[in-house]
Amino acid sequence: MPFKTRTALAIGTWFGCGYFPVGPGTVGSLAGVLLALLLQRWFGPGRWPLAIATALILFPGVWAATETARFLKKKDPSVVVVDEVLGQWVTLLAAPVLNWKALAAGFILFRVFDIWKPWPVRKLEQLPGGIGIVADDLAAGVYGALILYIGVRLSPLSLWD
Repeated sequence: MPFKTRTALAIGTWFGCGYFPVGPGTVGSLAGVLLALLLQRWFGPGRWPLAIATALILFPGVWAATETARFLKKKDPSVVVVDEVLGQWVTLLAAPVLNWKALAAGFILFRVFDIWKPWPVRKLEQLPGGIGIVADDLAAGVYGALILYIGVRLSPLSLWD
């Protein structure tokens, strides 16, 4: 297998998370949550490390999703979970701190919107290749971020400390 294909599969499956036999998208989202927590521990609190990681992985993620889909001859293979990682990070960007409450709420919100796919999330799946694979999860992430942000604003601050 060529290096390009191996690289695309590694990134696209988020280093093997997509091969989990049950709920690979959920496993990819959990990997995103864990990595967000690690970024906060390594770089300190704040949204910048997660925002930078999202920006750095976005284009390689779209490329890897495209190449993996092409290699597997499927429009949106379930093993591609880099899109779940990116969408999960978009949701978590709305959290003021990444404590267990925010991580749990962000995880649940993203998974709900990723599975439900309200308008225009489902429509974005129709975009070509990796763009469509990733765009719908980014949109689900935005929905999750909006609800998380509103929830933070409407709840007592102690809930998020």
